[in-house]
Formats: sequence, C-alpha cells, structure tokens
Amino acid sequence: MFSNAAKQAARRRVALIGTYVPRKCGIATFTGDIVEQSANFHPDIHFDVYALTDPAKPVDHGNIAGEIAQHDPDDYARAARRINESGVDAIWIQHEYGIYGGDCGEMILDLVDRVAAPLIVTLHTVLAQPSAKQRRIVERLIDRASQVMVMARHSRDLLMGMYNVGDARITVIEHGAPDRPFGRQDEFKRAMGLDKRTVMTSFGLIGPGKGLEHVIQALPAITSRHPDFLYRIVGATHPNLVAEQGESYREDLRAQADRLGVAGHIEWDDRFVETEELLDQLEASDIYVTAYPNLQQSTSGTLSYAVALGKAVISTPYLHAAELLADGVGDLIEPCSSEAIAAAVNRLLDDPAELAAMQRRAYARGRETIWPRYADAVARLIDRVAADAPRRRMAELQTPALSGFLDMCDDTGMFQHAIGKVPDRRHGYCIDDNARALMLVSLADVMDEPTADRMASCFAAFMNHAWNPDTNRFRNFMRFDRGWCEDSGSDDANGRALWALGHTALHGRSEDIRWWARGLFDEALSMMDDIGSPRAIAFATLGAACRVEGEPDHAGALALLNRSGELLHRLLAESRRPDWAWFEAVLGYDNPRLSQALIEAGRITGRGEWTLAGLSSLRWIASMQLSATGQFRPVGSETFSHPHEALPFDQQPLEAQAAIEAAASAFRVDPSRRWVEHARTAYRWFFGENDRGAVLANLRTGQCRDGITPRGANRNCGAESILAFQLAYYGVLALARSHQDESDSSGGDPEDQPLALGAGDILEKRRLPEKPAANF
Repeated sequence: MFSNAAKQAARRRVALIGTYVPRKCGIATFTGDIVEQSANFHPDIHFDVYALTDPAKPVDHGNIAGEIAQHDPDDYARAARRINESGVDAIWIQHEYGIYGGDCGEMILDLVDRVAAPLIVTLHTVLAQPSAKQRRIVERLIDRASQVMVMARHSRDLLMGMYNVGDARITVIEHGAPDRPFGRQDEFKRAMGLDKRTVMTSFGLIGPGKGLEHVIQALPAITSRHPDFLYRIVGATHPNLVAEQGESYREDLRAQADRLGVAGHIEWDDRFVETEELLDQLEASDIYVTAYPNLQQSTSGTLSYAVALGKAVISTPYLHAAELLADGVGDLIEPCSSEAIAAAVNRLLDDPAELAAMQRRAYARGRETIWPRYADAVARLIDRVAADAPRRRMAELQTPALSGFLDMCDDTGMFQHAIGKVPDRRHGYCIDDNARALMLVSLADVMDEPTADRMASCFAAFMNHAWNPDTNRFRNFMRFDRGWCEDSGSDDANGRALWALGHTALHGRSEDIRWWARGLFDEALSMMDDIGSPRAIAFATLGAACRVEGEPDHAGALALLNRSGELLHRLLAESRRPDWAWFEAVLGYDNPRLSQALIEAGRITGRGEWTLAGLSSLRWIASMQLSATGQFRPVGSETFSHPHEALPFDQQPLEAQAAIEAAASAFRVDPSRRWVEHARTAYRWFFGENDRGAVLANLRTGQCRDGITPRGANRNCGAESILAFQLAYYGVLALARSHQDESDSSGGDPEDQPLALGAGDILEKRRLPEKPAANF
C-alpha cells in the first residue's frame, strides 16, 4: 500500500472492493495484483482497499482502508458511508457470487446502492444461464455501473445480448500476466530436482470442476510412450470442499492413480502456492493443462500466466481458453475425454519442434497481457470513469433563456414530461408544474410584458380550473384531452398550489393577476385545516408568508403560520437523535422546505425559538447534502424507504432549488457567509460540480436534465427540472442582492464581503440598478 504522503499526492484515488491477499482465493490474488502492478507502473493511482472478511477464516490484511464482514449486511452500509466520506474518485468492485454474503451474494447491493462515486464492476463470471436471483443481482450491478469490466470477449457478447449493455459501457481487459524471459525450463527444473524429466503441470484449488480425473486417466497412454513424463498437481483442495467432504476428492484421485499404475508419474504439491513460487514452478514445466469440464469458466489466472511464460497449453475450450489459445497459441480439446488429452500430449512430445513452436507462439501472445500492458489498461479504465473536478465551471451568473420553458407549454399549460427535449403529451399536465410555472413568470423579468401576461393567464386559468369547490381541494393531474384524472390531488400538490397563489399575490407582474391570486388563496386556505402532511403544510406556509408580507394582518395566513411553526417545531423535537437533527425518520424530496417553512414562520410571528430551530435543522440538512470534496450532493430519491439514511441517487434538480431558496430565507434572519456559500455550491451542481461531472443546465435554452443517475445525467428535460433550474437562478439572484446589501451596510467587514465565483463572475448591472455590479 502507499504511504500517507503518496496517498495525498495521488492523481486518482479508487476504493477497491473484494477479497484480498493474503486470503487464499483467486479473487484475492487478482485484487492484490491490481494494487501491486498499478503501484509498479502507475504509482499516481492510489487504491483504498476494502477487503471481505470471513470470521471463520481470519487473515491479517495489514494496512488497508477497511474490512467488510462478509455476512453482515450492516457492515456493507457502514463501508459505503466510509467510502463516501473518503472522497474517492471511483469505486471498483470485484464481483463473484460466492465472495459476498446473502443468497447468491446479494449483500453487495447494500453497498452499491449507497455509494456516490462512479462505479466500475468487474464481473469475474458472466453466466449464460443464471438463476433468476443471479440475474437480478447482475442487472442491478450493471444498472449502477459506469463501466463493466470483463476479461473475455465472450463475456462482453453475453452482456450485450442478455443484459442489453451498450458496447461503450463494457471494457475488456484480459487477465494480467508476468513478464519473464522465455525458455528457462532447464534452469528451473534443475533447481527443483526435475532435470531430465518432461513436466506437465496443473495449478489451482483442487475440486471436481478441474477435471483432474480425466488427466490421470490419460497418463497410461502417455507414460507408455514417454516414460520420463511427470505430471505435477499443485494446489490445496478448495476450502469449501474440505469443509463439506474433507480430502475425499484428493484421496479418490490418488486411489485412481494407484489403480492405473501411474502413481509414480504424479507429484502432488498439496498447498496454496503464492504467486512468485507459482511462477517458478510454471517455468519448470513444458506443458500446462487445464481440463475444466465446465465450458462457462470465464477466466483462469494460471492459464494467463502459463501463456505469458511460454508454455505449451492443452485445454478444454472453456471461455477464457477458447479466446486466449486461438490461432494455434494452444491446443483445444473436447472436455471429459482422457483419449483427447493423451493424444494432444503425445502429439507434442513426439514432435519436439512443434512443442517448441507452440511455446514460442504462446510467449508471443502473452506479450499482450503482461503487467505493464495490463496496468496501462487499468489506468485508462479508471481515467474514463473517475469523477473529475468539475468538467465545466460556471463562469458568470448568466440569466438563462426561456425558449426551452416555452417549448414545454401550450395554451392549456405546461406539459409534465419530455422524452429528451421533446414534450411527451401522453402524461398531460399537473398543477404542481403549472403552479411553479406561474411563480417563474412572476420572477422572470427577461420575459416581455405581453408574453408574461399571456403565460400568467394560462397558468392561472389552469389553477383556477383545478380548484374543485365540491371537495375543497385542487385537482392535480390532467390528461392531454383536458380531462381531469381525479377529483382531488395529493396533499403536497394542494400545499404547493397555495404556495404559488401566495407567491403570485405578492410578486405577480400585474395588479390583475395579484388580485386574482389573493381571491383564490383566500378561498382555498381553509382546505389546510384538513391537511396534516408536514411537507404540504411547509409548502402552504411559504405561500402564507408571502401573503402576510403583502397584507400583514391577514388572519388566515397568520393562523397557518402559527399552526405550521408549532407542528414543525414539535416534529423536530420528537424526531431528533444525536445523529439525526430532522423532522422525520426518513428524508424525502424538497427536504430544505421544512426548515425554510419553520424559519419563515418564526421570522414573521416573532417566535425566535422557531427561527433558531429552523436554522439548526437547515445547517444539518445542508451538511447531509455535501460530498467529502465539498460538492452539492442532493438526497437521492432512493432514500425515501431508508430510515435515518441519505442515499446518493437519483439526484434531482428540485433539491438544489430548495437548498438555494432555503438558504435565502436563512440569510434574511442570519446574514452569514455560510448561506451564500451553500447556495452557490447548490447552483453549481447544475453546471457540472456534482458526483458525475454532468452539466445539466443549458443557459442558451434554459432547459435542464431531469437529474443524475449512477451512470450520469438523465437526458430527459421535464417541466419540474426546467422550473427548478430557472427558479434556482432567480433564488441565487435574490440572495446575491441581499448579500450585496448586507455587505454594503456592514461597512466593508471582510467576513461579509461578496464572494466571487471566479473571474468575470458578476451580476448584470440591470439586475442591481441602484448599486455597482456585485460578485456572488
């Protein structure tokens, strides 16, 4: 492992998950090789190793980043949190069904669902006929992965054909192998006391899947023609087999050799051999044989080693062998056939020139997989996937255009969804989006007055029609044919509708639209008496705050503010734990709105304890939505069913908007630099400062992608996302104005000076006509 100094200087840091040396298994050796060979050839890549542990077989992993108890699902979640907190650039999982806990190794999903950095998954086995459970696990891993690595082209073809994985997301890197000189058999035979013997070797953990019984059965036909022939079987019995059956399999093989009279032509090395000794023993061999009966075997590290060392290889055509030994590199034989094995061995031993030629072909093929080439391929894979510092920085706080917003509207209202950037009429309209669209029209002063009047009337008419006096509720969903899908919408939709009405009553562009909004707000306000959803009440509270700003003695709005403050303050006190300063046990969507509503209720009613509690909870949720590297990481939508957790995906623009506008409310009562910084961080999320370096917002059109998935940006540009981005901009702008005012009134205290985003990052003078241009 690297020293701490090397770790700090690393260009890339990768969390590497799997079994690890000195554990005696092929995946552990593979993982160890990744670390060792990358250190040799790409020392600027640092690996934080998280090793699977089995309490029944403890090993000392030495100085690694962490261990994961194989059969403890909570430990996978704890490891995910440690990895997220470490700020790595990528995560690399070695997948084999048997090394993780749960049915078919499903516990690895408890980690995968919680990690934020881009994910690489190496599938050591890709089954052509997986069980239903095995397939679901692989599908989930693939869905989360930015890149899937396999070691054979056949595995790539299976992924493309069975799992519909695009070729661009699959990386084929053949198993790495050592770079040693060619043709040193005699030297190593002498060192092992094997001179004057023709040596054939099999390596690896011993079990029925190796086909050793077929090789032993072939020996009489070989030794009768080549009496100096020695077959070496090197490797311990597989520990799982030992646990179930002891050494009965090995004993059966020995008994078979005795019956056939070939025991004197077999040498057993009954132990797990470390890599360097394994290579020495391979060098002492003339022929390497793998007789696996299972032709779905994906990879064999020892096969790669044997080819790279220039050994003549005889093998059944399992997946790895069929590719590596093609074009005469080795000899492929039918499985479960002692006759085929004997014929292939005798053919080579009867013709020393052909034996030497095959060895040379193997050595030449092995140059493609030697460790320097392998390490280069690993570095390219990591660079392709790793999360960079933002790929595109937001330079100026520019006003986004509105063309993309207008493209999503017709004379009924704003469509809910889009396929890419094309409005999807199948899903019609909803009051949630049309209420937010009305709020945007009130703020977007780049929209000319005729267009603003027309669009405000359109969205107001939608809301007016959505109001159902028979149920005293707003309807929410409308089909494209203008038919309503329901008589009453959800609590949250109704709360958001009241918010939009209060906002329009205060900020509407014309007195006519403000007058209309005041009337419908007053008519609909009583519906909140029957709504107890905290989030719906928070939305309505924000509307009530606007209503009181315009009409300070509005009794109904004041009553709602008092009810909301009492409820949210009580919920916060009841749900608080030492590590959980929140209103509920589960984080949902639009989370900062709960804090924002409590702050606004305290500010307007003069209840200082509410304001302080709102600020405290907002500081907590802000800390939960920052990555270890300081980027905004919205609480993901997958969090909703996980109490006392925050999962990173899918990330949605609504959370960034809420963070910005809540920060603006906080700044009104606590003019601290922290709120300006947090809003700035959340706004930059739209422009690539996020877990995938994905640019979501398009200033030229004003459109916005629907969020960030584990694999990058969701290409769709729906109404909620467009509106969240547009309103986030105006929220940032309002906070910038407040911050500038506070800075001017502070008399130039450095702590309160405007915060620059970067060179040229200034607000347009037209936005702040009475003051000089300000940095934000």
